[in-house]
Parts: sequence; structure tokens; C-alpha cells
Amino acid sequence: MKHFGILAHSVEGAALCLRTFANEGARELGAHQHPDVTLDCIAMGHSMPAWDADDYPPIRATLATSVRRLAAAGADFFACPDNTAHLAIEAPGDDLELPGLHIAEVVAEQATHDGRRRVGVLATKYTMDSTLYHRALGAHGIHAEVPPEADRDRLNTIIFDELVNGVFTDSAREEYLRVIEGLRDRGCDAVALVCTEIPLLVTPDVSPLPTLDSTRLLARAAFEVSVGKRALPTWRGGERPHRSVRPGH
Repeated sequence: MKHFGILAHSVEGAALCLRTFANEGARELGAHQHPDVTLDCIAMGHSMPAWDADDYPPIRATLATSVRRLAAAGADFFACPDNTAHLAIEAPGDDLELPGLHIAEVVAEQATHDGRRRVGVLATKYTMDSTLYHRALGAHGIHAEVPPEADRDRLNTIIFDELVNGVFTDSAREEYLRVIEGLRDRGCDAVALVCTEIPLLVTPDVSPLPTLDSTRLLARAAFEVSVGKRALPTWRGGERPHRSVRPGH
């Protein structure tokens, strides 16, 4: 089995990824079993000034340090359970030391498998304002829809003031459900929860739309790689040429 390296940037999403990966092991391999996994996390606070300045190279350098440490720990591949971090990982630079799964491609594969045609995108403002999911979903013929700017700002505040700090309130959930209802009214047939903490707040049983949980989808894809059900990835950073691939192929 392949050794999985979790490239952490925000703690809550990384913890959910680790827990989901281990749960997949227990479900498929037996009680208390899972492939080897190592998590490396350099505190996100070091990168926040660069995020605020849209200065991706130093963030990429920090994330590349984590990848090097994962490689040194014996990992065969990595996945980063942080969608916004992919904006920096996609920035130009030297190849990363390990190949990695691309979270947006994993989400787009599942949306294609589910037959989605118009997907709402909820994430940090950095991600919602970027082309990341427009490109990934668009390569599969799926339209990406984001909320209006005022809602993007409000959701972003909730993410950084609450969710990444492990705070999940009813009032925040109501805000997210209101925005999802708006996306539904605009014709979306699913919503991609592509800040990896959002699935801890918005669960499928309360969402007005079917959800695409980027955290758990990424963890399950990583498990498939580890046990040989999915090919070892080849992406080593830089802009990913998104292409249509069914899950498991």
C-alpha cells in the first residue's frame, strides 16, 4: 500500500481528512486498519499576510517545505485538504517533491459522476473569486456559480473568524443555508463545499441542495490511491490541465 501524506494548511479541514481516511481503512480493511499516513502542518498564520496581498510565491514555498517533509517521512504522494491553498500550489515554481491529488479535479469528477450541470461553489473569497472551480468544473461541461459579492464577503468572514478555529454556530449555518437556497433558486443542482471546514457546518441532511464535500471526497480518493484502486497521481504543482475522468479511472 502507498503511504499518504496530508499537506495541511488549515487545521479543521486537515483533521477531517485524516479522520475520513482512517475511517475508510476501517471500513474496507478491518477494525483499526488503514494505510500509513503522515500529516505535516506549518501554521496558516505565517501565510495570512501573503494571502491578503495576493502574493502566492511565499505561500507556495511554505507548502513546498511541508511536501519535502512528507517525502522525508516516506510518503509516496500527497493531498492538500485546503482548496484555497491550491491557488498557491498552482502558481509557477519548481516541481514539488511528491506527486499530488488536485482537490478541484476530485470534486469535478464526482460532480460528473452525479450528472450535475450547474454547481454552486462555496469557499473562501480567495477561491470563489478565482477561476479554480470554473476551470475544473468547466472541463467537465459543468457551469460553476458563485454567490453575489456581499454573500461571498459574509461567508469568508465566517470561515476565518469561526470555522478554521473550530467554531460552528447555528447563526453561521443559517447564513450558509440562505446562500445555498439562493443558488438553488438560480438553477444550481448541487453545491460544492470547497472550503474544507464547511462540511462540518453544512451537512447533507440540512442542505437545500445535494452537497459535494471536497474534504471527504479528497480523503476517499487518497485512500483509493493508497490501496491501488486509483492510479498514483502525477501532478507536482503548477496549473493543472483539468480533464474529464470518471472516479476510479
